[in-house]
Amino acid sequence: MQVSVRNMAGETVSEFDLPEAIFGLEPNVAVMHQAVLRQLANARLGTVDTKTRAEVRGGGHKPWRQKHTGRARQGSRRAPHWKGGGVVFGPHQRSYEMRMPRKMRRLALRSALSAKAAEQQIVLLDELALESPKTRDFEQVLGNLNVQASALVVLPERNDNVERSARNLSDVKTLQVTCLNVFDILKFDTLILPVKALQVIEQILG
Repeated sequence: MQVSVRNMAGETVSEFDLPEAIFGLEPNVAVMHQAVLRQLANARLGTVDTKTRAEVRGGGHKPWRQKHTGRARQGSRRAPHWKGGGVVFGPHQRSYEMRMPRKMRRLALRSALSAKAAEQQIVLLDELALESPKTRDFEQVLGNLNVQASALVVLPERNDNVERSARNLSDVKTLQVTCLNVFDILKFDTLILPVKALQVIEQILG
């Protein structure tokens, strides 16, 4: 699959053949779905915790004697039906981590990238560099590239000027190529790839 490589002014400077093994697959929807579920599950903290009657402070003595009071028998003030008592079926700390084999993770990434390529939603740049962090300049670049919907900008390495320029745009996200994931690829309409970032993707998934 051949894609035009453009500069920040929107001009076509060359042509580039996307690797068939990464961008030319039939997308595996089931694997992509599993990868997204895994990513969302692993982002959950699971730190909420409630105390059982054994963990609540106090309640060591019997509130009143067993018989001859006219009241129901009670063994502790920290029983679940008392105010301040323990919680019966409350949540406890747990891990929501889901595991996925490396081959499946890579297949999910290839499938997501292939889906973007098939829909012609990949924009290749020869270089993405700004002299200073200015949102206005970054918006001008997006306008030159005719990017009107949401966009995911994949950077080959850390670039403070680009990252800070895109920070104020609600429909644009910058991401270093080593953090590329299926969820973000599918979430944003357009994938903006500098050629250097594409080369790193080839090294990782090739």
